[in-house]
Amino acid sequence: MKKLLYAGAAFFLFVTVNAQTEEELKAQIAPKKDSIAAIQGRVNALQSQLDALPGWKVGAFGTIGGSLSGFNNWFSQGIPNNNSGTIGFTVNAFANQQEEKFFWRNAMNVNLNWVKLDDKDDPNDDDSFRESTDVFNISSLYGYKLSDKFAISTLGEYRTTILSNFNDPGYLDIGVGGTWTPIADLVVVIHPLNYNFVFSDEDTIFNSSLGAKIVADYTKQIGAVSFKTNLSMFQSYESGDLSNWTWTNSFAYTLWKVIGVGFDFGLRNNKQETLNYIVNNAPTPNPNATFDTIDNELQTYWTLGLSYSF
Repeated sequence: MKKLLYAGAAFFLFVTVNAQTEEELKAQIAPKKDSIAAIQGRVNALQSQLDALPGWKVGAFGTIGGSLSGFNNWFSQGIPNNNSGTIGFTVNAFANQQEEKFFWRNAMNVNLNWVKLDDKDDPNDDDSFRESTDVFNISSLYGYKLSDKFAISTLGEYRTTILSNFNDPGYLDIGVGGTWTPIADLVVVIHPLNYNFVFSDEDTIFNSSLGAKIVADYTKQIGAVSFKTNLSMFQSYESGDLSNWTWTNSFAYTLWKVIGVGFDFGLRNNKQETLNYIVNNAPTPNPNATFDTIDNELQTYWTLGLSYSF
């Protein structure tokens, strides 16, 4: 009986001491977290001052994703014997010049992905890597400052695919208007006078037109996190069928030195591209389709994989 009492007392003492130690450790952690947050706040403030200094700022970050797999006699799926794989990468790069009276901002976004599915039971199938995501976009924005927050500006933006059908279609926007920069990392472009040049062999569907251009871009690095979001819209004065918009987003979290995890996704609305696909490229093309008879479905893509900070 005494042994049992001794054991119970020892266990109670152990739990009490352990609980006290845990509470003491938690109490010591709390002020250290506050200190880390304060230090990070000072670092972010210094970084903002550094970003605002005159001169050139260049940088880039990207995402690399890929997988390979092989199956033999895996009868629960439709193709039991196959080799498959995906590989892709995204690069976001910028070169910005900030001066007292003007700024010049240049950016590039590239997102390329390939996929393969080799059915080993079908000797006639295509076992090569085929492009699945193909995005290429470059832009150049020059602004003459009227104040710290507002400038008169001109923008040139070009976007197309580069793995297949290069410049078919291709879009070149050139316009003038105003640019608002409320904070160092946010740029809002409003150009009421913009011409949207569209290049394509299919000139019965793709047409150039005059319209308004709106761009909003936010690029930021906070500690180990880098992210960029860009919305580019064109509103045609001729017809809503010739309008389009694209919204791209890139996130990268550094885990070790320059290696981390990255995620990219994009949305696009472009009725001309939708009609061209239905008329010329769909599995069952419909040559009689028109802008009035089609559903303008939202285009999307996403990539998840390792990230690399340049």
